Amino acid sequence: MSNINNASLNELVDAVDVGARRLEGVEKKLLVFLAVSWAIFQLWIASPLPFILNIGIFSSIEARYIHFTFALFLVFIAFPATEKSNKFRVSGLDWLFALVASSTGAYLYVFYDQLAQRPGSPILQDVIVGGIGLLLVLEATRRSLGLPLASIALIFILYSVLGPYMPSMIAHKGVSFNSLINHQWLTTQGVFGIALGVSTSFVFLFVLFGALLEKGGAGNFFIKTAFSVLGKYSGGPAKAAVVASGLTGLVSGSSIANVVTTGTFTIPMMRKVGFSAEKAGAVEVASSVNGQIMPPVMGAAAFLMVEYIGIPYSEVIKSAFLPALISYISLIFIVHLEAQKMGAVGIKDNSKSVSLLIKASKFLFGFLVMSALSYLIYFSVSWVKGLFHDSAIYIILLSISASYLYIIKVVSRYPDLEEDDSDLNVLPNFKQTLMSGLHYLLPVVILIWCLMVEQMSPSLSSFWASSAMIFILLTQKPLKAVFRKEKIESILQSVRSGTKDLFEALEAGSRNMIGIAVATAAAGIVVGAVAQTGIGLVLADLVEYFSMGNILIMLILTALLCLILGMGLPTTANYIVVSALLAPVIVSLGEQNGLIVPLIAVHLFVFYFGIMADVTPPVGLASFAAAAVAKGDPIKTGLQAFKYSLRTALLPFIFIYNTDLLLIDVTWYWGIIIFCVSTIAMMAFSSGMQNYLIVKNKWYENLAFLLIAFTLLRPGFWLDLVYPPFQSVPLQNIESTYDSMDRNHYLKLQIDGFDKVGEKVTFFTLLPKEIDKVGKVEHFEDLGLNLISKDDGLLIDTVSFASPAEKLGFEFDQKIISVGINSERPSKELFWIPAFLMCIFIYYNQLRRKRSGKSK
Repeated sequence: MSNINNASLNELVDAVDVGARRLEGVEKKLLVFLAVSWAIFQLWIASPLPFILNIGIFSSIEARYIHFTFALFLVFIAFPATEKSNKFRVSGLDWLFALVASSTGAYLYVFYDQLAQRPGSPILQDVIVGGIGLLLVLEATRRSLGLPLASIALIFILYSVLGPYMPSMIAHKGVSFNSLINHQWLTTQGVFGIALGVSTSFVFLFVLFGALLEKGGAGNFFIKTAFSVLGKYSGGPAKAAVVASGLTGLVSGSSIANVVTTGTFTIPMMRKVGFSAEKAGAVEVASSVNGQIMPPVMGAAAFLMVEYIGIPYSEVIKSAFLPALISYISLIFIVHLEAQKMGAVGIKDNSKSVSLLIKASKFLFGFLVMSALSYLIYFSVSWVKGLFHDSAIYIILLSISASYLYIIKVVSRYPDLEEDDSDLNVLPNFKQTLMSGLHYLLPVVILIWCLMVEQMSPSLSSFWASSAMIFILLTQKPLKAVFRKEKIESILQSVRSGTKDLFEALEAGSRNMIGIAVATAAAGIVVGAVAQTGIGLVLADLVEYFSMGNILIMLILTALLCLILGMGLPTTANYIVVSALLAPVIVSLGEQNGLIVPLIAVHLFVFYFGIMADVTPPVGLASFAAAAVAKGDPIKTGLQAFKYSLRTALLPFIFIYNTDLLLIDVTWYWGIIIFCVSTIAMMAFSSGMQNYLIVKNKWYENLAFLLIAFTLLRPGFWLDLVYPPFQSVPLQNIESTYDSMDRNHYLKLQIDGFDKVGEKVTFFTLLPKEIDKVGKVEHFEDLGLNLISKDDGLLIDTVSFASPAEKLGFEFDQKIISVGINSERPSKELFWIPAFLMCIFIYYNQLRRKRSGKSK
């Protein structure tokens, strides 16, 4: 690519992620100072130091105020008012906006105690400050995220005030201006709500961690490692692009940043082996966008799930891991099929050829060694913690430091990786590539260990990982120079270079956060308006009306809403708006249809389709970035990327109906089986969509592959057709049936009742023997339900206080109109057998056609 194109691409990324202004002189120094100060503040509040030293302790609300004050000042400095504005200096009006906007945020911190003493009763000063702040948030949103999100926030503000004048279907009594400002600015229901709280507590540190890793050279390491492993195979650069984007996605939550980080290297390489500009760009887009669903560092919206659902982040990671991994494996398979169709070759490999058996043996040996090492570390840490108690942290830190020194000594024996080189003609040596960046794995391991093993909070986990990466940034170059016995001048230069890298990484992390902080604040306006006006219930009724009570149609409408909103909203804001409006509706509608949908499944559904908007034409910005690198047509690139991403769009529908994919209540060995079967299913789906396996598919083979994929992913659909899942139980036998059934059975009750606003509803609920937080209930009478016969049903006369029935959600005056018990049925997995047999038949049939030369 030419320098002009590189510059244009950087401008596109800056305009979207960090702000288009490129300041110089004093203004640049001020911007850097504030950005670095913001990063240091976030590191401070995430660390245990304030509580150890008993200074600088901020409540979560105070931290939100300071967090957003930084964002409000920086957004007007980093983002120009229009495309025609001067990008090399800040205008006087922007300085005024920055000072006033940040003052409105700082006002809440400075007068925090006084505001706490007059809740719900703002004085004129509060209203004026809040009104100005709200207007400047809208302007900040327009600058950093575009007009669509700002317009949506403004519409909800106007709707709050003008409620009585709205059409009767959505009209409400309206709120006064004072009440609006109090709700949106002075409480934690609007701008400073949960979303901004998550941005403050979790998201910043993870974004900063990604910036530190990227500045340290981890991104280049991931790319070169992927190429050294996969580059020599058919379509190798494209396969390497998928893996590199997945590895980059481990630590990056931005689709566009992922495209630019990996795409500037991978796309030219894909072009070199025969991929068209559009297909090369589409592969990069599909893999980069999926980076947001790849744990442990997912898109910013994933951290919001922790607060909205009320589960640990480790549970989000566990549920998201399998679909993300399957999605990436199936994308590699799609790339393989594309390469086979066009006869693409790999990059020249000068290393000695090794047989498949030896490769498998090495992989197995490496896996066993890593497993043994993991167990050794786990038991060693447990032993140290048990023996030394509070002093264990110092011993662990010393051990990590010693391990790092040893790793750096090993790394110093190998040459440093060169910067991304799209003219690569010979594959890098795998061992040299891996060993030259081995130390980058240490902070990633620390992050995963803290999250999954120690079960620390996301903020504390990211603090320790970021601290490790800061230490690496400062020391990796000087230590390498020392171990390589370089001159003292070179060592001092390395120290200066490492310090410079650290400050640049802190600045980059903060600038990346500006748009996210503003997005969560603007989305908070929408959520606040929904809560204040009750529009959420109205919209829920409308969506339920248009879906005709069908859960599948509801899911399709939700997916379309995510895609449409995603054309103008960033992923985070898209997730907040749609999940706030529709997630409870989907769960409720599922219950009414007898389908118990876990809340995590619904939120992941919304999250998946929110990131799909980065792909979908005509506005998918990731597609525009990739097309700029590939010199292709952005619309064609987006359409091709959307086709590649259909596998990602299929997964959310599947895990709504088959929660095994999310590893919910699944044993480890069954999880492995689910992973293998689901991967084969997605490969069958990909083959059907690509019209190719070994040779070009016949039309009926495409249909067969889609049927195979559906059967493997949701075998229960066919079982329900053959064996009804529930047998009807006479109403008068409900007590005797419950008393006689074992823990593997449960009753399914259809209930007539009223919702929380007095609307009549009919829904299903399950009545098991084992009840969470209660245990096994032997007899029906122990549930705390008193039933009386009435008309054609059983009326719930009383529900005992704190009884198991109350915990299950039963309420007085509900009416049970039907009862069923789950049937004794064969395993649904039996339907896998004909699916596998059909898959094997198609494979051998195509193999025969290929050998006979009848490939069409």
